[in-house]
Amino acid sequence: MDLSQYKTLVFDCDGVVLNSNKVKTQAFYDSTLVYGVDKAKAMVDYHVKNGGISRYFKFEYFIKEVLGKGNNDVLLAEILERFAALVVAGLMQSEITEYLTVLRQQTSHAKWLIVSGGDQNELRQIFSKRGIMNLFDGGIFGSPENKDIILTREINSRNVRLPALFLGDSKYDFEVANRASLDFFFISRWTEVLEWRKWLVDNDIRGFDKVSDLIGEN
Repeated sequence: MDLSQYKTLVFDCDGVVLNSNKVKTQAFYDSTLVYGVDKAKAMVDYHVKNGGISRYFKFEYFIKEVLGKGNNDVLLAEILERFAALVVAGLMQSEITEYLTVLRQQTSHAKWLIVSGGDQNELRQIFSKRGIMNLFDGGIFGSPENKDIILTREINSRNVRLPALFLGDSKYDFEVANRASLDFFFISRWTEVLEWRKWLVDNDIRGFDKVSDLIGEN
């Protein structure tokens, strides 16, 4: 695969740029544990099965379907606040995928973006503090807007120019990339997708262990 053909590289954050999937999973558990162990486990199960989807959507599901409380903006805000505090602390310590700057130099012709299910303001804060925000010249985008909305907007504004490549670690990332007509590579090292090897074969998806394995792919 020749990376030089791509005008844009779109990266998911958790599990691709940062080794933060376990941080997020633990935060989903800890932020809902006050409602009981069984309910916290149900939250984690839903989160893992729906990797890449916004926390806002996941907690709305939790409140409606697990707690049975219907729409409750006050409760949602309380859970989100607990979750955010846990996540920010974890993301500041999460490993950054190796040789990211080398790949950036190799693909200097292309614009780079983050399109994540994580909170947009939170991501920008973390990336700035950790000194990698400048690598993503196309911007850092996240929830509360979902990835479909973000990509549609950025394609229409020509911030994302085709052909483009999406690097993700979830089935949802693959689905989003397909809907937006982006090529897709699966990054497996930190994924929480179960039986991902079979899934790659069944869907004819090219996979890499880590982002740095793309270095030299041109």
